[in-house]
Amino acid sequence: MDVNGTVAEGFEPVREAFAANFALLGERGAAVAVYRDGHRVVDLWGGTRDVDGGTPWEAGTAQIVRSATKGVAAAALLLLHQRGELDLDAPVGTYWPEYKAAGKEHTQVRHLLAHRAGVPVLDRPLTPAEAADPDLGAAAVAAQAPAWEPGTDHGYHAQTYSWLTGELVRRVTGRPIGEWIADEMARPVGADLWLGLPEAEHARVGRVGPVEGPQAAGALRTRPKRAVTEAYADPESLTRRAFAAITPLPDENALSYRAAALPASNGIATADGLARLYASLIGEVDGGTRLFTPETTELARTEQSAGADRVLVVGTRFGLGHMLHGSASPLLSPTSFGHPGRGGALGLADPETGVSFGYVTNGFRQSVTADPRAQALLRALRSALA
Repeated sequence: MDVNGTVAEGFEPVREAFAANFALLGERGAAVAVYRDGHRVVDLWGGTRDVDGGTPWEAGTAQIVRSATKGVAAAALLLLHQRGELDLDAPVGTYWPEYKAAGKEHTQVRHLLAHRAGVPVLDRPLTPAEAADPDLGAAAVAAQAPAWEPGTDHGYHAQTYSWLTGELVRRVTGRPIGEWIADEMARPVGADLWLGLPEAEHARVGRVGPVEGPQAAGALRTRPKRAVTEAYADPESLTRRAFAAITPLPDENALSYRAAALPASNGIATADGLARLYASLIGEVDGGTRLFTPETTELARTEQSAGADRVLVVGTRFGLGHMLHGSASPLLSPTSFGHPGRGGALGLADPETGVSFGYVTNGFRQSVTADPRAQALLRALRSALA
C-alpha cells in the first residue's frame, strides 16, 4: 500500500507509523495531518476512500469524524464566550428559557460543556429523523429530568451533546450551529470541515464501516474492563441509554444523515481540516488567523471534570467540552486538549509544543476513546518531537 503526501524533515516516524497501521492494524483508508507553530509538517493519506474498497483515497478526501465533532462544537461555545456573547457561569435558562424545566434551572453553561449537565439520556429516544430536527432534539433535552443534580458529577453526553450545544449556539446567535461554525470558524481559517455537509461536497466523502485488525506489538490494549463490558450490556445502564438516545442508530453513509447538523456525532472533515482548526486555537495559521486568544486557549484545557465517568465508566477528564490527557484518552502530552471520535478519528492541540493533530479514517473499530491507530501515530509524533 502506497503512502501519499509529505512530511517535513524530522517527522519521518509519523510516515512509518502511518504505513504500519495498514500493514498491522487493518487500516483501509485514512489520512493524518500535523501542524507545528501554525505550519503544516505532516500531510499523509493512503488506502481507499470507501471502507469496502474502490476509489483510492485522494488529497482532500473527507470522512465522518463522529464524536471528534464535539471538540469543534465546544470551540464554538468558547469562541462565543471570548466575544462576550456567552457567560459560562450563567444558567443555561438565561439563553434558553425552556431548559429550566424538570429541575434544571440551576444548570450553568459550563456544566453543559463539561458533561456535568446530568442529561446524557432521554426517557424516550429519538428516531434518526427526529434527531436530525433541531427543534425536536432541543425540546427533548429541555423537557428531560436530569439523572443527577447538575454540576455535582460528570458523565459523557454521547448523543444529547448535539442538542445541548446546538440549541445554545442557536439561541445566542440566532443561527444554526452548522452555519455558524462554517462562517465563523472553518472558513476564516481555511479548514475543510462541515457540520451539515453541503451537497457540493458529497463526492469527496467516503463510505465508512466497521473494521477489525490484529493488535500490533506495543500498541495500546483496547480490551474493555469487565465493568465497562457489563455497562454496555445492561439495557438499563446510563451507558447503554446514553448511546441509544438515538434509536435505531443512523446510517452514517446516508446523504440525509450527513446533511444534518448533529454536533455530538456527525461532523465531516479532512485530517488537514481537523488539524488546521485546532492549530487556530493555539496560534496563527500560516501567519494569519488565530481564533482563540491565549486566555481562551488556557480556558479550553482547564480541567472541569475528572474521575469515574457515570456513562463511560472509566475515569475521564474534561475541560470545557474538550477531553484532556488521561489514561482513558491519551493525547499528545499532559498539556493537550482535543476530542476523539468513537472507533477512529482524533483532533487535538498542544499549546506547549505548538502542535496540532488530525486523523480521520473510514474504518471504525471497537475503541471508544483511544483507537490503537491514532495512538500509534501519537507515539511516533512524540518521538519526532523529542
